[in-house]
Amino acid sequence: MEKAKKPFNLSLFLLLATAAILLLVQIAALFPGVTTPFERIEYSSRDLMTKMRGVQKPPGDIVIVAIDDFSFSWTGYQWPWPRSYYAEVVDQINQGGGKVVGVDIYLSEPDKDPANDQAFADALARVPSSVGVVQIYANSTQEGVGTTFLQPLSPYRTAMDALGVTGVKQDEDAIVRSVQAYDLYNNTPYYHWAFDIAALYLGVDSPLIDPSGSILFNGRTVPTNGRDILVNFSGPAGTYPTYSIANVHDGVTLEQSPDAFRGKIVLIGVTTVALHDVYPTPFSAKVSTPGVEIVANAVDTLISGNYFTEAKPWMALSITIIAALAAFLISRSRRPSVTVILLGVVMLAYAITVAVFFIRERYILPLAAPQAMLFLGVVLPTLEHAVSQEMEKRRVRNLFGRFISPEMVDQLIDTQDINSLNKRSDVTIIFSDIRGFTTLSEKLAPEDVVALLNPYLEAMSKVIYKHGGTVDKYEGDAIIAFFGEPVPYKDHAARALRASMDMRKALKELIAKWEKEGRPNQIEMGIGINSGEVFVGLLGSAERINYTIIGDNANLASRLQDLTKTYAWPILISESTYQQVKDEFDTELADAVIVKGKTKPVNVYKVIGFKGAPQSEQLQSWQK
Repeated sequence: MEKAKKPFNLSLFLLLATAAILLLVQIAALFPGVTTPFERIEYSSRDLMTKMRGVQKPPGDIVIVAIDDFSFSWTGYQWPWPRSYYAEVVDQINQGGGKVVGVDIYLSEPDKDPANDQAFADALARVPSSVGVVQIYANSTQEGVGTTFLQPLSPYRTAMDALGVTGVKQDEDAIVRSVQAYDLYNNTPYYHWAFDIAALYLGVDSPLIDPSGSILFNGRTVPTNGRDILVNFSGPAGTYPTYSIANVHDGVTLEQSPDAFRGKIVLIGVTTVALHDVYPTPFSAKVSTPGVEIVANAVDTLISGNYFTEAKPWMALSITIIAALAAFLISRSRRPSVTVILLGVVMLAYAITVAVFFIRERYILPLAAPQAMLFLGVVLPTLEHAVSQEMEKRRVRNLFGRFISPEMVDQLIDTQDINSLNKRSDVTIIFSDIRGFTTLSEKLAPEDVVALLNPYLEAMSKVIYKHGGTVDKYEGDAIIAFFGEPVPYKDHAARALRASMDMRKALKELIAKWEKEGRPNQIEMGIGINSGEVFVGLLGSAERINYTIIGDNANLASRLQDLTKTYAWPILISESTYQQVKDEFDTELADAVIVKGKTKPVNVYKVIGFKGAPQSEQLQSWQK
């Protein structure tokens, strides 16, 4: 015996397919040069959480000397400025007690006056510590793609304590969230100059790349994303104390604030938008932040050790898998309101968890993929279930529309479990047949038979529907119907009797109509009715199915219909039906007979009519 095939679970398939696609997208995002929509969402969510955290007051040990619009107007200089001017500025910083001076100006090209370069270099040599920048970039030559290395002129290299790269990383949405940790030239690493500034300020060793590729600094492993370090921004542009370079040069700054530079890191750099060294950041997507202030944030991150750490790829993938499991459990609820509430609560709880980890622990959990997994993992199976239910309702509506009235179909769909239609149930069965129709049809052309039979079947079916009955089938001129399923009625026997009486009235109306039209009309109808338990359900094949009844009680109704010929009486009922309708209908015991298939006599009753009905409305024998 073959095992029954398990039905295909489309909801589970959709859930697993969604999880697989999201996991593949997450894996694809790990490859360099591949940007996924989820990454853009992650960027935006991190920026939002950064703003939710709010501006953090910097510790005060980092200040900026800005080459700003005011200074351009005040000095009247065109870019580039004479290096001697910077030398005087550095002397002011040194006089104010600056600890580390960082120069965010490329010094690879000589000044118009070589003496200016020497003056600037000498001034840098006089400060406790100074750091400059180098450039490493790829360029195309006749021989192919090469690497260019630009470093400060020799006097600056001699005067400065360290040199580093100053690259910032703009993500796909053009916002700077990280800086380049290091770059290589001739296999020699050049670290971001923020490392050198922080190392000189803290008095610790320069960073080191260990064999695993991690960067060690100040006794800790610095979290990196490839060669990038996420910057823990304190706030938007203007968060760090900034002094105009013209005021520093002219001594105004020290005069107003003698301790402005004392024991601090002083970064000299461009802040004017005209020189295009400004970038949008998480705090200031519209109002750009100068590159020198991005360096200040990077230095602050390194000194404080308040690094952002991203969840490892295996953890991010595991969270998505857990989200898929949560979506599966949520989608098992068959109450839409509960499903929506659970989904909202779980998604909100996870979003809060991500925000708390980000703000308090500086730990970055994935947000987009797990939330998408939760949402799609619940919505898609739920939609599939809803579509399947609607398709099932349409199938049932089309199926039962042949047997019961449209109103009853709707009632069935709303109140009945469609999957529990196959069962044993107590119903009342009607078998009706036209007396003499076979003889009549032999005398008529086929189209005339159809012209008589179709209106008859339609009229009788309407009556059955009206009383809540179900048409089982048509067998020629015979009609088989039952009451009590699929919509249960306690008074199913009475409904069957009422329907039978109305079927008699409908037949009289048809006869009168056919008589006026000159059609054959000498016909009668016999009805047999029995109540009892039968099997009710959907029987057939995948190509053809029928909602029908099977059982001995259905056979008895058929035998009673046959007996209407013997007793020449329109409606005969069994003992079981009589017991249920005796208070509403007048009856008369016809006989106790042994019908085919039975070994004991069965009481057969003639239905006279409704209790107290006038003589004109009572049923009569066919015999004259």
